Amino acid sequence: MRMLALLLFCLLPCTASSQQYPAKPVRVVIPYPPGSTPDIVGRTLSTRLQESLGQPFVVENRTGAGGNIGAEAVAKAPADGYTLLIGINGPAAINKFLYRNLGYDSDKDLLPVSLLASAPQMLVVTPSVEANDFRAFVRYLKSNPGRLSYGSVGGGSASHLTMELLKSDAGVFIVHIPYRGFPPAVTDMLSGNIQTMFAIVPAVLPQVRAGKLRALAVTGLKRSPLAPEVPSVAELGYAQLESLAWIGLLAPAGLPQEILHRINSQTIRAMRATDTVETLGKQGFDVVANSPAEFSAWIRVEQAKWSKVIRASGATAE
Repeated sequence: MRMLALLLFCLLPCTASSQQYPAKPVRVVIPYPPGSTPDIVGRTLSTRLQESLGQPFVVENRTGAGGNIGAEAVAKAPADGYTLLIGINGPAAINKFLYRNLGYDSDKDLLPVSLLASAPQMLVVTPSVEANDFRAFVRYLKSNPGRLSYGSVGGGSASHLTMELLKSDAGVFIVHIPYRGFPPAVTDMLSGNIQTMFAIVPAVLPQVRAGKLRALAVTGLKRSPLAPEVPSVAELGYAQLESLAWIGLLAPAGLPQEILHRINSQTIRAMRATDTVETLGKQGFDVVANSPAEFSAWIRVEQAKWSKVIRASGATAE
C-alpha cells in the first residue's frame, strides 16, 4: 500500500500539469513574415487553440536565415508547452543538410506535434521565357545554361528544393535567388528580375489569370482544383517531381507526453473544423492534422528524399 501511495504521489504532478495546461499565455513562433502562408496557417491555428484552451496564443514572427532563427529560438526554449513553432520543410526537416553551422538540430531539439497542411506547387515563368509548356521549358534550360534565375521563399523550402530536383533530374543549370516569402518573390518576378519559380498555387494564380505569368505544371500526382487547366507533373511523365509544400507544428524536445497529447488533440480538432478547412483550401492547402508519430514518420521520409537531391545537385543555402 505504501508503494502504491508513493507511485500515485509521483504521478500527481504530471497529471496536474497536463490538466492545468495552459495556465498562462503560449508563444507561437512563426519564422516567416506576416501575411505569408505559414503565418496564415499559424494564426488560424492559434486563434482556434486560444478559443478551446482558454489562454492567449500569441504569435511572434521571427524571420531570417531560411526560418532558422525562429526555429532555433524554439529549440532552445523550455520544454513546457509555452513555446511552439510553426515550421515548414526547411527549418523543420531539411535545413540540417543545407547549412553547415545550424544553432540547433531539428531531429534532437524539436519535437513534431502535428503535420498541419500540405499543398502542391505551380511552376510559372515570365512571358519572356520562350517556353509554352513544361517540356519546352526543360529544352530551353538545356540550351541556355545559367541564363535564367529562379526565386524561392528560402533555403530548404519546397520552392527551393523542387527546382533543385528538376535541375538534378534534367541536368540543367539555373541560378537560385532566395526571398523572404512569396510576395517579394512574385513582385521581383513581375519586374523581370527573376524568370521562374515553383510557388503554391494561390501565390501566383492571379498573375497567371491576368496573363502576367505562364503556368507550366503543378507538382502533384493530379491536377489542382484551383487550376484544373494546368497539367500535373505525373501526367507529363515526370512523377518523380512530385513535391509538396507543408506546414507543421513543433515544440521543444522533452515536452511531457501529457502536454504533447493535449496540444495534439486540440490541434487536430482545430484544423479539422469546417471553416479552417475552407480557409486553408482557398490558400491551396489540404488539411492533414495527424499524430506526433505520423508527423515524425513524414519528416523522416522527407529527409531521405531531399537529402539525396541536395547531395546530387550540390544545393546549398549559404
